[in-house]
Amino acid sequence: MDPIMVELGPLALRWYGLLIVVGVLVGSTWSLREARRRDMDTDALLDLAPWLVVAGLVGARLVFVVTSPGPFFGPGGDPLSAFAIWQGGISIHGGILGIALALFVLAPRRGLRPWAVLDVLTPVGAFGIIGGRIGNVMNGTDTGGRLTDWPIGVAWPERGTETFGAVGRVIFGDDLWAYAPPICSGVPAGEACVVHLTPVYGALVGVALIPLLAWAFRRSRTPGFVFAWFVLGYSLLRSVIEEPFRDNPLFLPIYENAQAGVGLLTLTQLVSIPLILVAAYALLRMDPDAGPRRERLTKRAKR
Repeated sequence: MDPIMVELGPLALRWYGLLIVVGVLVGSTWSLREARRRDMDTDALLDLAPWLVVAGLVGARLVFVVTSPGPFFGPGGDPLSAFAIWQGGISIHGGILGIALALFVLAPRRGLRPWAVLDVLTPVGAFGIIGGRIGNVMNGTDTGGRLTDWPIGVAWPERGTETFGAVGRVIFGDDLWAYAPPICSGVPAGEACVVHLTPVYGALVGVALIPLLAWAFRRSRTPGFVFAWFVLGYSLLRSVIEEPFRDNPLFLPIYENAQAGVGLLTLTQLVSIPLILVAAYALLRMDPDAGPRRERLTKRAKR
């Protein structure tokens, strides 16, 4: 695809950033509604927003660079491009970590409970994942899928291929498919580059999180309950739906199927294992009825 949506002189509006912003805005409307339902100070929450955005971006990019150092510090790498977050390449786990650390420092100063804030921010995470993954498709080079002969594989078109007709040229520009997945560079000329379109798999993970979060919000108001389900659901779904098909195997292959384009394990899967265990343990220790029961007792005491 072509990562640039509109270019005006030295300024360029990129699909990746725009789609993440759209996802964050959509998720924010849900977050604010849940915050009001839980009698949270929404003004204090909005005051935190700029700091959380910065913390999330720094954490997301830092973890991505650390876990994927090749393009930045490997042979022919460009260390300065590690700061070019607008070109794509972030770690959702890193973003969550950055936001969580910032919350535990800043939220108590504004009278907010960090775990309760993390709960209401989970919709931002879900919709941000969807926007970011679609942005990965638009970047082309961020697709990161393995070569495959499975029917769900996508044949990446040659540069300049006519797609979507006149409408496509207006929306995406004349040089459509200018940026291809890196793995396509090793495909012999004349052969189709058929890859797993893993960002689409990742977007489906974000979609699957929406009903999970809706259920968790209804189930309990215990601080940390919804966030724990978000971490558990995202880490588990991504490890199963997206990661086995990405072109980032470990240096010691556990299982490889070159024809199907499937492999185990990836670094993200390894990171997800402790997250899944911690989230599951936290949920087992939580009483999902504690929040509603506490609210009923408080109401009775006020009568």
